[in-house]
Amino acid sequence: MVEADFIKIKLKKFTFKSKFQNLIFSSQNAVDSILKNNKIELLRSKKCFCIGQKTKSALELNGFRVVESADYASELASTICNQYSEESFVFFSGNLRREILPDSLTLAKVRFEEIEVYETILTPQAINSKPNGILFFSPSAVESYVQANTITDETCFCIGKTTAEPVEKITSHCIIANQPSIENVIIQCIKYYSEV
Repeated sequence: MVEADFIKIKLKKFTFKSKFQNLIFSSQNAVDSILKNNKIELLRSKKCFCIGQKTKSALELNGFRVVESADYASELASTICNQYSEESFVFFSGNLRREILPDSLTLAKVRFEEIEVYETILTPQAINSKPNGILFFSPSAVESYVQANTITDETCFCIGKTTAEPVEKITSHCIIANQPSIENVIIQCIKYYSEV
């Protein structure tokens, strides 16, 4: 087994206005960044909307109230647009986030401000041995991996549909976790190789 980080996260300094009702978090990295902000107490009184169970857990462990969470941005966007369209939001995101959430909110005329609070830096590196399987936990990691390596007949295990999209453009050997969690990716990998 070879373990390598193909991305690095850099938290960013930021400022925000307090004229909004709710917070949206795209990832646990966004939570980590706002926890370092000196105005955090102003944020704890707001309702939170987030993507992913790890993000939800990180928020709740730090005293935030999560009212809606979803596994994917499209699901969260649908909930916000259908049930909370009259409210206002600040969306804490990273530099490589997808367009789904902001495009959906804009189309539905939901008032929001987006603040980039972390940066994902690709750190491609060549893997010298050919693996049988590759575990991917983000689309950025896929992008970084293929900058220095090729995917041929390896089985790729992906944390979710969004991560699988760029992999499926390269290979048909792609298995998507039943639940978008690191643990489930590992379970899928173990299950696959125990049946081979």
